[in-house]
Amino acid sequence: MKKLILLATLVSSSVFANNQVINQAVNAQQGGFSGPYQGINTVKSVLDTGMFSDDTAVMLTGYLVASLGGEIYTFKDNTGTIHVEIDHDKWFGLQATPTTKIMIHGDIDKELNYTKIDVDRVSLVQ
Repeated sequence: MKKLILLATLVSSSVFANNQVINQAVNAQQGGFSGPYQGINTVKSVLDTGMFSDDTAVMLTGYLVASLGGEIYTFKDNTGTIHVEIDHDKWFGLQATPTTKIMIHGDIDKELNYTKIDVDRVSLVQ
């Protein structure tokens, strides 16, 4: 019974917590590398990848320039544009406009006739 009460308390308190506090706590608990990213990090490099790049992790910095309806957006960096899919639960309360510089983490979704990015996380670029 005590475990159930403790769990309920933790869940309810996390609902009201600030998004940045949650992200910092998750990052602190998970740990990991903090440094330069040398993977696929531009729209051009995503579009230039071969047909076997499906599900390859990417980290892109740029702007959402248009909503195409639902969860599909046009993302632009200084090398080109690509469609991205951002599920509603991946925003974590972030508000973005076409002038808001953001970083998206996700993976390539490459099909025969299109390539898009399935976004796992969106964050502001400071």
